[in-house]
Amino acid sequence: MKEAANSFLVAVQFMTRFPVSRGVQYSPDALAKSAGFFPVVGLLVGVGGAVLNFALSSHVSRDVVVVLILIYLVTITGGLHEDALGDAADGFGGGWEKDRILAIMRDSRIGSFGAIAITLGLLARFVFLTNLAPAKFSGFFIAGQVLGRWTALPLAFFLPSARSSEAGQGKSIARKITMLSLGAGTIVTVAIVAAALRTAAVWTSLTAITIAVITGLYYSRKIGGITGDCLGATNQLTEIAIYLIGVVLP
Repeated sequence: MKEAANSFLVAVQFMTRFPVSRGVQYSPDALAKSAGFFPVVGLLVGVGGAVLNFALSSHVSRDVVVVLILIYLVTITGGLHEDALGDAADGFGGGWEKDRILAIMRDSRIGSFGAIAITLGLLARFVFLTNLAPAKFSGFFIAGQVLGRWTALPLAFFLPSARSSEAGQGKSIARKITMLSLGAGTIVTVAIVAAALRTAAVWTSLTAITIAVITGLYYSRKIGGITGDCLGATNQLTEIAIYLIGVVLP
């Protein structure tokens, strides 16, 4: 139980800006052990956004509510996934060979592809969340946060690190996630999404699986594995796709 609690805190500290450093014990495989809790962190973040929606919806317009929720997301996560999406867009958009792609992703500067990807990602979330029916908002918002983070589990379970010699977040968990973590994280994800969306959970889950498979195959073909930026980019794409499904479904 103590080890599980420590892994949960590691996941919270990695994916959010919550101050949980005290009492957290680190080891070389701490991040990999914490991966099963990524969807739970998504639930916490999603519930926070749902509470904001409930508290603000009767006082301000929908577009104002959504902008404030997007600010909340970027603040609570430190822009972790947005940064990953930008880096991945720069790398895959500006490089052709594996070494060049990885070098661009490692560069702290943002390029045109990255700026465009982050802008479009924020715009897509704003439009889709604004157009979600009020009764569906909380369920799809929570599902987007949970399923987006779940995609890191199968990607890191099946794919190796693309960086053979350099350290990085991707290398900390690539091929280091156990079957137990993958299975437990998936069961928790299915339970949360089913509770949030009921029958619509089938479509959102299939969407998340499809995006994980497609992006995983793409990463494998282009760079032979994953990086932390790859995981974050898939997270963002999945989140956006879940909101779109919420708009499209009757």
